[in-house]
Amino acid sequence: MPLSRSLSMTSLSGVLPSWEDDELPVEDLLLFEVAWEVTNKVGGIYTVIQTKAKITADEWGENYYMIGPYFEQNFQTQVEACEPPNPTIRKAMNTLIENGCQVHFGHWLIEGSPYVILFDIASAAWNLERWKGDLWQTCNIGLPYHDREANDSLILGSLIAWFFKEVSWSVNKPNVICHFHEWQAGPGLILSRSRKIPMATVFTTHATLLGRYLCAGNTDFYNNLGRFNIDKEAGERQIYHRYCLERAAVHCAHVFTTVSEITAVEASHMLHRRPDVVTPNGLNVKKFSAMHEFQNLHSTSKARIQEFVRGHFYGHLDFNLEKTLFFFIAGRYEFSNKGADIFLESLSRLNYMLRVRNDVTVVVFFIMPAETNNFNVESLKGQAVRKQLWDTAHTVKEKFGKKLYDALLKGTIPDMNSILDRDDFTIMKRAIYATQIIFHPEFLSSTSPLLPMDYEDFVRGCHLGVFPSYYEPWGYTPGECTVMGIPSVTTNLSGFGCFMEEHVSDPAAYGIYVMDRRFRSADDSCNQLTQFMFSFCQQSRRQRIIQRNRTERLSDLLDWRYLGRFYIHARHLALSRAFPEKFKMDPIAPLKVSNTVQKKREFVNE
Repeated sequence: MPLSRSLSMTSLSGVLPSWEDDELPVEDLLLFEVAWEVTNKVGGIYTVIQTKAKITADEWGENYYMIGPYFEQNFQTQVEACEPPNPTIRKAMNTLIENGCQVHFGHWLIEGSPYVILFDIASAAWNLERWKGDLWQTCNIGLPYHDREANDSLILGSLIAWFFKEVSWSVNKPNVICHFHEWQAGPGLILSRSRKIPMATVFTTHATLLGRYLCAGNTDFYNNLGRFNIDKEAGERQIYHRYCLERAAVHCAHVFTTVSEITAVEASHMLHRRPDVVTPNGLNVKKFSAMHEFQNLHSTSKARIQEFVRGHFYGHLDFNLEKTLFFFIAGRYEFSNKGADIFLESLSRLNYMLRVRNDVTVVVFFIMPAETNNFNVESLKGQAVRKQLWDTAHTVKEKFGKKLYDALLKGTIPDMNSILDRDDFTIMKRAIYATQIIFHPEFLSSTSPLLPMDYEDFVRGCHLGVFPSYYEPWGYTPGECTVMGIPSVTTNLSGFGCFMEEHVSDPAAYGIYVMDRRFRSADDSCNQLTQFMFSFCQQSRRQRIIQRNRTERLSDLLDWRYLGRFYIHARHLALSRAFPEKFKMDPIAPLKVSNTVQKKREFVNE
């Protein structure tokens, strides 16, 4: 599939697959997508399904439905309730409702306005023990009573399997494809397949359960993939039942996919099945008609961040904001997995180098949600003082201007020592002596009294995003930077970093700095990150503008209009396996694997 805006022919080193004849007769099919995060923002999967909804809805129209759990607050604020237009869907829902289970239907108020079917878990909780027995008889997986999330996943999965059974018994008997995301959706897939419901199934793991737990424990994960005793490790972390659900779903699905090549290698060891298709995560890329437009947005957002910095560092603002660069890291508050430990150490080394060789100042933001009680009072005072200083300066400026104007009208040059009186100096001194500032982390929101900016505007105002993650199956944060034209640091252990190394011959030239966290020691990785950041600080303003233009050009690679084709291929493959007499698929050559990933596989297999 050609890029809508091509890079140079030498810059793309990967082979981009093309499926010219991979179209499906969507008018004869129903597509369902199941995820715990449908209308329910928890993590990155919400971003995947929410951003992908538009291209899928455009392709499938009223034959596309998303399924998830019902939460009253989310439904009231994100969903426009309506009646199902499809009689098969309406009848299946009514059957569940008549049996005491609440089911809600409507348009999700996002781009594409897809239909959503939301099951009220609480209304069906009285069936939990019976459904636990069904799961045990089906696949010998038992769920402990204290794991609320696993139990809720089973209730949701049982309702979904019941729903699909009713759909399959309808007069029309539609051909159904269902795409399940992550282990929480796994019970629905397992039960549907065990009951031989005629449907094509796809299962996607966005990160393996055990991989996330092992990496959080500072394990040398990637260099020991083939050496872990999987059952033992899952049992010791008290997630064996969840792991069993995940693994059963993987092996029950007609097609198994994951989001990156690095996670495909991980899944083949952790879950004992090699993914059939890699489905990279994309974004809805909005192009500007002129290149300077996104550069103007950067300048506007940067000015707002500068205002925050003036207040935050009030009393200590001994650096030139015009020679100040803004770096940031964002993500879940996982200190090692997200590379915050490496980042802090590298900043210490960068600080030394800048003091010795450079006059640039770097201000760094850590955007990581954590438990907080309230705003830090001193930080609020700092922003209040900044505003007070601004108001005071304008008041004195107006008074100064009036006296200067009066003197000039009289044909005299005023005495600068007398143009401001004692009261003016008193007002300014009182404002200066008001307070001092200390560090305080804060969530990004346009309604925040500290930094009133949404995340997207904040990213646009920064100069560099730094994401030195150790465990990052994909990595939306550097992808978001890329489509906004902001350079970023990623790693060769993130799906995004591997994707860029595969498809772009020199990622650094396009503002994508890929750290080696696989084959280097922690100290060497710190040095490499320090050098990346120091080199970036050495650039002139003109060089940074040129680099932002080049970074934004890569956004085509991350557009769902291209990456959505991998999902189309996975659906077609699932249909050909579930209904071979109806849907045939010509075999295609396996997707090219980058040399980097191939070396990783060889290293693991040694």
